[in-house]
Amino acid sequence: MSVVLLERPGPGVALLRLNRPDRLNALDMQLRESLASHFTELAADGAVRCVVITGDDKAFAAGADVAELAQRTPTDPAFARTRAAWAPIERYRRPIIAAINGFALGGGCELAMHCDIVIAGEGAKLGQPEVKLGIMPGAGGTQRFVRAAGKFAAMRWLLTGELLSASEAHRLGLVSEVVADGEVLKHALEIAARIAALPALAVAAIKDAVLRGADLPLEAGLRLEGASFQELFASDDRTEGMRAFLEKRQPEFKGR
Repeated sequence: MSVVLLERPGPGVALLRLNRPDRLNALDMQLRESLASHFTELAADGAVRCVVITGDDKAFAAGADVAELAQRTPTDPAFARTRAAWAPIERYRRPIIAAINGFALGGGCELAMHCDIVIAGEGAKLGQPEVKLGIMPGAGGTQRFVRAAGKFAAMRWLLTGELLSASEAHRLGLVSEVVADGEVLKHALEIAARIAALPALAVAAIKDAVLRGADLPLEAGLRLEGASFQELFASDDRTEGMRAFLEKRQPEFKGR
């Protein structure tokens, strides 16, 4: 059985479904490396403009596989394999949308925080409960949480390991939108379709500027933005977009 299912629900959109329902989609090594393999392949597929990641009605991903973690020692080579499996997601240049129903905990919450847009159902629960197991987040939880929500909010939830409701996660900035549980995937795919129809170079440049600029001083971030803005004037899509606007018609973007 495939632990990650790849679907093509529409032009330019890829859907990845985590598929370990018996373990609430817990992230074992097989699932992590399957996800990494899919992202490596999608990165080489120029037809894909946006990726949606989802689980099932009960869980997006309920964390790492604790049975697997319990066997590790501090020098276990599995740590390096795990870090390597996150890399293709971190490097992916096109937008990624998380569609969350049920639990997104531990590594599952960190997977959501690797995404660019997070859509959560009203009944979703998010959190980093690793401290309750005597460990800590290890895939960006301490770093991405604080960048999204600020130090004091992040400390409140990281140090207690308590779970956030979807509405609380939205208030803190961990979630982009909260919708009815039955509308989560549909809404995420609608957003993905709209992004996929836009000029791919401009979309990729926006993502790059936001992610790289977030950790730069403002002046350096503005220089990065300005350089990318100027480069886009060499693209065919810029010419088509402005021409279509002036001619009062729909543009036909080619992604170049």
